[in-house]
Amino acid sequence: MDHILHAREKKITDEETVRQPLPHMDFRFANPFIVIHHSGPLTYKPGQQARIHPHPHRGFSPYTFMLQGEGFHRDNAGNDEVIKAGGVQWMFAGRGILHSEGPTKELLQQGGVMELIQLWINAPRANKGDKPFYQAASAGQLPKVIDEDGVQFRLASGEYNGQTGPIQNFTPVVSMIGEIGAGREIELNATPGYWTLLYVAKGKVTVNDQPVEMHHLVVFDKAAGDIFVSATEDAQLLFLSAEPIDEPVAAKDNYVMNTAEEIEQAMSDYKNGLFGTLSY
Repeated sequence: MDHILHAREKKITDEETVRQPLPHMDFRFANPFIVIHHSGPLTYKPGQQARIHPHPHRGFSPYTFMLQGEGFHRDNAGNDEVIKAGGVQWMFAGRGILHSEGPTKELLQQGGVMELIQLWINAPRANKGDKPFYQAASAGQLPKVIDEDGVQFRLASGEYNGQTGPIQNFTPVVSMIGEIGAGREIELNATPGYWTLLYVAKGKVTVNDQPVEMHHLVVFDKAAGDIFVSATEDAQLLFLSAEPIDEPVAAKDNYVMNTAEEIEQAMSDYKNGLFGTLSY
């Protein structure tokens, strides 16, 4: 293991604070994994208002794992979508998109708990200017690639144990979410040469004989093969493994590009209305 990174709190809007294990002061990127934000669990009272207003993105894909509750996504490529607990959604921003996100009206009316993990997955330089697109999958559409007593992992993207997840990407990204009961042990397989990460969303585990607490991210050496995980208490884990994108990264505000000039261009394009409009 190269790093065990603690997710620090980061304020992303006036109302919302998330935990951010990546980027970290001790480790910046595992390209294509640029950002990991863990939001919640947040309890909403009946009638409470909460929504992140329309904002722009370019050059990468915000990718959300809904752990609890349900969220409503809207973008100016014409997608109005609900993502429920256990489901995932992937919005490729491409050349530019505006979107807004937050709990569904139903959840806000009734009150409830919401928790999610959002990743920023970089796109190769050759695809950054492509047309935006949206894809999603419900909990029931994610193949159970590990399903044994006290352990279940569901595959959202990439290939694992001979199965393929429903979410597509430009370069190989294996992503799966799972639970492991206290006292259980499993072996996870990292492809040699890939960036491989393991985030502890809940509980405590031991990874290759090293204790890892809740809200910590393990970044593995690229030569990693088998990863041995045992749960010291009931745990929820996000496993990520991807082919590296060996290109320069310039990330600022809501954009992930290759150069500082491209970031300036994106900011200018947004300011000049080239990203279009989106009703709240």
